[in-house]
Amino acid sequence: MTLHTHPSPDKVYENLEKLDQADTAQSAEYRQDAVEVLADLEVDIEVRQEIADRLDDANHLMTLNNVDGEDSY
Repeated sequence: MTLHTHPSPDKVYENLEKLDQADTAQSAEYRQDAVEVLADLEVDIEVRQEIADRLDDANHLMTLNNVDGEDSY
């Protein structure tokens, strides 16, 4: 039996939907939970892919909201 320290994949997926309403600390916690689920090979690959896609979308939106014409990457 393996002890998981992360929330359930369903909860992580749900939390990623709330990133835009979360403060910085809560957002970081949601993202960390997602990374932990992605690293857990016992979680079904399709579930991990859905979480990865949602995290990628959230990261893309964050970049669009936080980068302005003065920033360069």
